[in-house]
Amino acid sequence: MTSRHTLIDTNYTLEIPEGVDLTVDLAGPVVRTLAFALDYLIRSAIFIVMMIVSLVLGGNVGWAVWLLVFFLLSWFYPIFFEMIRNGQTPGKKAMGIAVVNDDLTSVSFSSSLVRNLLRAADAMPLLYTFGFLVMGGSKHFQRLGDIAAGTLVVHVDKETIDQSTLSVEPVPPPVELTEQEQRAFVEFALRQDQFSEARQQELADIVEPLLNQQGPNLVKQIRGIGAWLLGAR
Repeated sequence: MTSRHTLIDTNYTLEIPEGVDLTVDLAGPVVRTLAFALDYLIRSAIFIVMMIVSLVLGGNVGWAVWLLVFFLLSWFYPIFFEMIRNGQTPGKKAMGIAVVNDDLTSVSFSSSLVRNLLRAADAMPLLYTFGFLVMGGSKHFQRLGDIAAGTLVVHVDKETIDQSTLSVEPVPPPVELTEQEQRAFVEFALRQDQFSEARQQELADIVEPLLNQQGPNLVKQIRGIGAWLLGAR
């Protein structure tokens, strides 16, 4: 007899074109809180250092420097790291988690901006109470910022990436890719063993104007970008 209750599952599965399923493990409130605490300690240490620098400079100049650093760290610290480190602040990196779009592509600047600007709402009324309540009631452990931005926080497990994907050196995209383009690169990397070399080259030629490469180097670059988007470093 089948139980009427649905078991709790932290897996998130997305079916991409041609029936390929991508599955990730969602990060829950505890690990996300630990990552946030580490980032808070890092920011606090920078605040203290800059306060000392401000006292040395003295006067209006010192206060102006401190206020500028305070503003930038408060609002753009997570955005900066999520952009340059593929969705990982230092705290998230230490805890093995990362922010991604809900279609499992790398988080975009606009998504990162929205989710972090709404952090102020999640922090209300005290100690992120609202954020915890929303996250606990969300099927995918999303706080308000994640829901608005269409993002997820997932565990990064390099062992889950197919070894054939890691057979090339990961390469960051040389240009900004749309979400559709990112999905295409990821699908190419995941399905490369299903294509003959001639078919790989034929598909690669489609994006030749985008990457400004030709021949076998183009195929290798596409595979490298796909591996990079999947989290290989």
